[in-house]
Formats: sequence, C-alpha cells, structure tokens
Amino acid sequence: MCKPDFFTVVYKINPWMEPAKPTDTAKAVEQWQSLYDTYISLGHTVHLIDPIEGLPDMVYTANGGFVIGNVAYGASFTYPQRQPEGPAFMDWFRENGFEVREPQEINEGEGDFLLVGDVILAGTGFRSASNSHAEIASIYGREVVSLTLTNPSFYHLDTAIAVLDPLTGDANANIAYLPSAFDAPSLAILQERYPDAILVSEEDASILGLNSISDGYNVVIAKRAVGFEKQLRERGYNPIGVDLSELLLGGGGVKCCTLELRR
Repeated sequence: MCKPDFFTVVYKINPWMEPAKPTDTAKAVEQWQSLYDTYISLGHTVHLIDPIEGLPDMVYTANGGFVIGNVAYGASFTYPQRQPEGPAFMDWFRENGFEVREPQEINEGEGDFLLVGDVILAGTGFRSASNSHAEIASIYGREVVSLTLTNPSFYHLDTAIAVLDPLTGDANANIAYLPSAFDAPSLAILQERYPDAILVSEEDASILGLNSISDGYNVVIAKRAVGFEKQLRERGYNPIGVDLSELLLGGGGVKCCTLELRR
C-alpha cells in the first residue's frame, strides 16, 4: 500500500476524475488509514511504499505490478502522468527481495491481471495492451484468459471483476462481475468458466463495489455497495465495508489501493 500524502486530482485520465472538483487530501489519508487498519485487524501483513510528490495516483498500488512466487512483473503505464510509478515500484520490489521482470509491453499490473485459482484473467481495451497477455503468460507459465473491457468507466479489469476465492490451485475459485463491462466474446467466456459467479448490479459497480479484496471469506468492499454486500452474505462470505469515497474521485477503490504480494 501507499499512503496518499500527495493525493489530489489535477488531470483527467479516467471518467471518474474531475480536476475542477476539490479534493481533500487529509480525508483521503484518513479513509486510507481505515483500509490499512482493516487489513491489520484481519491478520494481514501490510508493506508500504513511500509516496512520491508529484505522483498523486501512487496510492493506487494495484497498478504497480503483479506478483506470484516472488517474481514481480513490473508495470508500464499508458498515460505519461503515471509512467514514473513503474520504475519506483520495480525499485521497491528489488529492495524487498523480489525477482523483477521488466515489462516490454504496456500493462498496469493487478489493475488488469487477476489471479483466479491457477488462471490469470487479463484485461485489455483501455489500459493494458493485449500483447502484455502473452508476456505475462511467458513469465509465469500459467494459462492467461484475455477479456476485453468496453465501458470506459470500468477501465481496469479490477473495477469489473472481484476475485472471491483467491488461493492458487483452488479449482472452485469463484468471482463476481459486471456483465455489461465486457464485449460479447468475453462475457461468453466468463459465463462458461464461472457459472456460479455473482452478477453485480450497475448501481453497486458504479461506486466501484467490485474493486474489492477477499481472503476467501472476508471480503473488503466499498461501504455503499449494499446490494453486493447482501449477495456476498447469501453466498457465505463476510463482507466488510470501508468508505473510500475521497479516493473514488481519482477512480480507485479498495483493490486499487492494494497490491497483493504472493510469495
């Protein structure tokens, strides 16, 4: 995670961002701290990367890379405003003992790569290049399933899909997703692979309810995603709502603020 000490919205690279709308950095820090404290209370270990002045989106650490088995695939950002984040995250990975694979293709880390069981779901359409899907497959030697996003409000895969059972090797791993975020071929793939998936409403998705983190039982979600909360409870999960409304102004939620380190 990265504390949002320099969070603000001064440019527009997604539909959520409105530079003319004031942001409250202190409120963003307070809400972020609540998310951090939630992870600690659940027994998770949280590592921090230092924020860098001039990189207001660095709080969205999920975009900084993708990690399995101590191998970190670095990010290469689409927009120039975020491109300096890629080297900063790769430096952190190296300093913390990860084997870093520098990207040749444009990709935005866990924003567009989600591990579901042994399969990597890979998004494209707005940020990560489709060629990055072959690159990540070659690095990790895993099946990669390409999915195309079509709604600019859901510009990263982690805004349109929530991984509910994240453990590697879990043949019964399940997801929740927003059907309208995908093109027809991608939707058909999701329907075939995950027939028991939770289908989330437009209302809950529009506050980034799917942008969540699960340990297989506890699911940390947007506090206002009450419909999704009910769906999770009905399936036997324990949803925990956190208010990140200030960070939503930059187009991010719970998952965006969290990069999972799988060692």
